[in-house]
Parts: sequence; structure tokens; C-alpha cells
Amino acid sequence: MDFSSKILENAVNEVSRLPGIGKRTALRLVLHLLKQPKENTSYLSEALLHLRNDVKSCENCHNISDTVLCDICNNPKRNEEIVCVVEDIRDVMAIESTSQFKGLYHVLGGKISPIEGIGPQNLQIDSLIEKVEKGVIKELIFALSSTMEGDTTNFYIYKQIEKYNITTSTIARGISVGDELEYADEVTLGRSIVNRIPFSQSIKN
Repeated sequence: MDFSSKILENAVNEVSRLPGIGKRTALRLVLHLLKQPKENTSYLSEALLHLRNDVKSCENCHNISDTVLCDICNNPKRNEEIVCVVEDIRDVMAIESTSQFKGLYHVLGGKISPIEGIGPQNLQIDSLIEKVEKGVIKELIFALSSTMEGDTTNFYIYKQIEKYNITTSTIARGISVGDELEYADEVTLGRSIVNRIPFSQSIKN
């Protein structure tokens, strides 16, 4: 792709670093920005800088937040005895959109994947186990995607907390095997949360 401007080329190269954005799409986006009033581009750049510099990780659940504790953990109406274990913020957003879950979350920040060099030490698993040790949590719901990595992560956590008097369950397999949680429709995901099954039963299956 030939560029008549080095400045344009640099902008396209940076935009194309984003997931799912190729050079042609990046060029279309950059040219679109060039046609907009300068203040629109300023709003975008300021929003991105504000995001990068000021966004926080919730100290309790590791969800993305504007404050030390996210709005979900700060909500006194949420049931702190039930914690839903998810991979990342997109899964929190997907489950919240169903309006079927009233507990808290714990965001792991990924899944165990030896191929990608991601082990338990790279995830927020130790902090989850610490929560369980405190005795407040009565039920953990495993809501990771039904992939090999998701199942491996579920099983690892299950073995770590097996000695504690806590109920462990997993979302019902209304979610197809191999599907990512964020792509499930709200009705199916909501039913999967409501109709969750004991984790030990999912192992036998």
C-alpha cells in the first residue's frame, strides 16, 4: 500500500495494530477522521488518553473501574456470598446484560493455557482462593467458556478450594462447547446462569 504522506502512513500503521483491523480498514478509519472537525478527533484522543491513564482495576473483583471498587462490588444489594468466576470484563458485561445474576464477580484476566505460556501464577487465582479462605463466599459459579483452556482453569480452581465447605457450580451447557461467553445471546446465557449445575457433575459428564 503506497502512501502519499508519511504522517498518514504512521496513523494507519498504529490503527492497524488494533485486533481485527487490517490495513485497508485502518486507512478507511483514518481518512474518516480526517474528514471530521478537528474537535471530534480531539475528543477521541482525549477519551483514549483518559482511559489509559485513569482507568483502574477493582481491588475486590479485578473488573475495570473508575474507582477503587467497581459499581457492582459497591452495590449493597448484591449478594456477596455468591461469586461468578469469569475470564475478563467482556464476560461480566455479557452476564450483567441478562439481569439474571445478583451476586459478585471475580475476573481472572484469562485462562490457563500452557501453549500460550499462561499458568495459574499469571491469573487472579490466588486472590480468589484468599476470598474463599475468609469464609464469606458460599458458592462459586464457574462461567468460563467451554473450551479446553476454560475447563482446565475450572478444574484447577476446583482442586484448590475442594477442602473448603463451599458449593461449586458451572453454567448449564446451553452455551455450546467451544463458544466464548461474550457471544452468547442474552436469553441463553441468562438461562445458563439460572439453571447452573454442580461442578462435580460437569466433571463426570
